[in-house]
Amino acid sequence: MPSSIISLLASVSKQITIYLGSFTLIAGVIGGLLNIVVFLSLRTFRESSAAFYLTVMSIVNVGQLLTGLLSRIMSSGFGIDWTLTSLFYCKFRSYCFNVCASTSMTCVCLAIIDQYLATSSRVQWRQWCNIKVARRLVLVFVLIWIIQGIPYIIYYDQVISTTTGQVTCIITNNIFVQYTTYGNFLAFQKILPICITFVFGLLAYNNVQQLGYRTVPLVRRELDKQLTVMILVLIVFAFFTNMPYTVIYIVSTTAQFTQDPVLSAQIQFASLVTTYLIYIYFASPFYIYVCVSNRFRRQLIYVSFEIYVNRFRGRRMVINQVMPET
Repeated sequence: MPSSIISLLASVSKQITIYLGSFTLIAGVIGGLLNIVVFLSLRTFRESSAAFYLTVMSIVNVGQLLTGLLSRIMSSGFGIDWTLTSLFYCKFRSYCFNVCASTSMTCVCLAIIDQYLATSSRVQWRQWCNIKVARRLVLVFVLIWIIQGIPYIIYYDQVISTTTGQVTCIITNNIFVQYTTYGNFLAFQKILPICITFVFGLLAYNNVQQLGYRTVPLVRRELDKQLTVMILVLIVFAFFTNMPYTVIYIVSTTAQFTQDPVLSAQIQFASLVTTYLIYIYFASPFYIYVCVSNRFRRQLIYVSFEIYVNRFRGRRMVINQVMPET
């Protein structure tokens, strides 16, 4: 009976990996690229510091899906593990995955802080919301996460088991394992971003409610409302998709829960399901923006048809024009 439960969970896990994982990967990459196109095509977004944070977040989200989720689908779904055949990929995958994840969560925090300052009644605080400051902050934090991720390159290695002879790609330093578990993952990527976004999200929401009573240009007011709503809904979605995995991750580190093979298999299955919730979050921003913002939907249609489709048609007409014979 226990063996049948374990095999059933393994079979279901494989199907989830293949179908849900593939759908999330394709939808996430397409949505991320569409986000980048919309944000970079409209001057309104190009001059907005909050939109700049969201653009960078979209870029690293695509990078994270391609390095993290694609590798998981290939290894768990089809038995092709590139980390076992290439030492470079063993190190690069973990490094790139963590840099992208940390940068993504940082951009969410910076975006909601930016919207809190942008909607503040104090002129001095609103002055901090400009594209130059945003670029410098992103550059600083990206450099921090790049340097912070160097130990992943050093301590991730291919290890051959003395009992089974199988190769695994794991961290070979016990101290760095503890730092990765409790410092980088729980503190920097989960708990701290959740606290920051929760506090500044409430403050930004309160500021937006007061915008109608201030002498703010209409275009700027509508942009601030749009971006604040988009970011707030994204933050709420991030909370409900990241917290389950955080809880399961903490439970899985407790030895007493891993001694029973059936219970261990159930925890592994729960870990897999909650892991895909996290990947769904990284794949979801574009679809959240489309659902919650009517203005973003209009902007998407304008960029797609008015700018690129008409420009493509215009080029085809010029190319196809032939001088009539006399």
